[in-house]
Amino acid sequence: MDRLNKIRKKIGALSPDIRVTRERGCIVLRGEVDDWSIAVKAGHAAVDKKHSLGVINDIRLKGFEQKTSLPALQDRALDGRRVDVLIIGAGITGCAAARELSAFNLSTLVVDKMSDVAGAASGANGGVVHVGINFSRKSQKHYYNIRGNRMYRELSRQLDVPFEQKGQTMLCSRNWERIPVALLKLNARILGIPGVRYLKRSELLDHEPHLPDFTIGGMHMPTGGITNPHEMTAAMAENAASNGTEISLNTAVLEMELDPDSSKESGNTHIRSVLTNRGRIYPRLVINAAGVYADTIAQMAGDRTFTIHPRRGTNIITDKRAGYQVKSSMGKSPFSILPYQQKDRPRGLAGRMKFFINTLAGSSHTKGVGLIHSLHGNMLVGPNAVETPDREDRATRADEVESIIRMQQHIAEDLKFSDVIAYFTGVRASTYEEDFAVRRGIFTDNILQAAGIQSPGVTAAPAIAVDLRDWAIEYLEKEIKVDRNPAFSPIRKAVPRTAEMSDEERDALIRSNPDYGEIVCRCEEISRGEIIDALNSPLCVPTVDGIKKRLRPGMGRCQGGFCGPLVMKIIAEHQGTAPDAVRKGSYASVICYGGTKGGRL
Repeated sequence: MDRLNKIRKKIGALSPDIRVTRERGCIVLRGEVDDWSIAVKAGHAAVDKKHSLGVINDIRLKGFEQKTSLPALQDRALDGRRVDVLIIGAGITGCAAARELSAFNLSTLVVDKMSDVAGAASGANGGVVHVGINFSRKSQKHYYNIRGNRMYRELSRQLDVPFEQKGQTMLCSRNWERIPVALLKLNARILGIPGVRYLKRSELLDHEPHLPDFTIGGMHMPTGGITNPHEMTAAMAENAASNGTEISLNTAVLEMELDPDSSKESGNTHIRSVLTNRGRIYPRLVINAAGVYADTIAQMAGDRTFTIHPRRGTNIITDKRAGYQVKSSMGKSPFSILPYQQKDRPRGLAGRMKFFINTLAGSSHTKGVGLIHSLHGNMLVGPNAVETPDREDRATRADEVESIIRMQQHIAEDLKFSDVIAYFTGVRASTYEEDFAVRRGIFTDNILQAAGIQSPGVTAAPAIAVDLRDWAIEYLEKEIKVDRNPAFSPIRKAVPRTAEMSDEERDALIRSNPDYGEIVCRCEEISRGEIIDALNSPLCVPTVDGIKKRLRPGMGRCQGGFCGPLVMKIIAEHQGTAPDAVRKGSYASVICYGGTKGGRL
């Protein structure tokens, strides 16, 4: 009770309107505030990792009501379906788990309310395969990041997804910064991260030829890498589908039916059925990989011990002509880098030391903006980190974009506003513990939780999936016999990338199929044949965005101004529909409403 009173005292100093209780081993916050930052600070103040299961923050923001987008589709296609495993969420974690489970003779169904896989955070990040030097050794982030990082090279080979491991660089501008860098290097050794070392400017130029003038050297971490997060997620989903997994997009979970007698017999709740907009599903086991809605799903299942507080971040994409400025990913050292929010900027030596210690311990809640060289030659700038009450706040704001660019012009000295061709915002699924919540069900016996998967989620997902697979099999073997899938293949072959072929290879491919000789997107050199191949994949997503995210038509400087109508026409022809039936992404994203002047589309 003394610890609870201490938490009450801390939160009472923030707002007297917040009630603090302990329920089922969790710290529970309730009340109403008129400033969202108070709710977030209260959630962080309530964290007591040693003595509670987690923070349930049900503080409301006055005047705010969450508006959740739901699919327009309403049918009974899944009604009555019985499956061994139901995975809620087709982000990178859910799709990685589906792929792992497809190696066994299980009926697995993946559902997601979006119109494509990686429709939320998994498709809205820079694709960095993190080193993990800033995570606490006791955290799940460290545990899964270091294992996931080691899996990426082989995973990328099996799934035919591009992956580069050119390292990550932390720049230093003053000699005294070598002291904290030495401590970070020691921390890397403790964490089991190999190859981390300080390089003088002359040595660092071998890795990053376009260093800013202020750089005297920096810490190079060779295990850092870069992937394409949407392509990796789609590849996992395609591989799982080719091995027998069913994936149902535009499918939202609306409620769960719990067995009222199960808690009396075993003390635990049991999920009997899951209602969606496409009917009621009866799973033996549920895996919750629902991103920013993971706590909502956990609440439905009677197994909530955490709260997702959305944290959005904006990334900026430059033209390829600006991509030369960074070869891997880099940013300033923790001592010199300033968090995006001006109010959180560390002041003086004491303030910077505190920020550094938090970074070293993996407890800093901010996200340093950096530079990333994409696999396709562009440069990504960002992201920032802004707390928001809205789980679907993917808006971009001009002042934030401008601030991010101006901040990074100190590192990328040649970066100009005219280099920017696009920007996008994703929402991170942060818990107040600032860690993953990957575990078996505590109060519900047939659920596995994969929640709080923010950065380094792309890196950690393959390793998280291995544990989810093992826990799922352990649970299911109590009821059924689980054998290996004799037809399982871990190999997925990507569509031909004509832009990356030699003249001889491209000529041979065009001779075999002239569609590969018809260039649809001139910026990215994408052919008609590649688009048709994507539409013929095990997971066909016949939308303009679906093709764009898999192959990149529309991601060049013109942003689809020339190729967009051609892609739409190819999709319509392939699907046997009229062009005005083709959508940009979701069903509501209409592109054409009909012919003009009485003409036909």
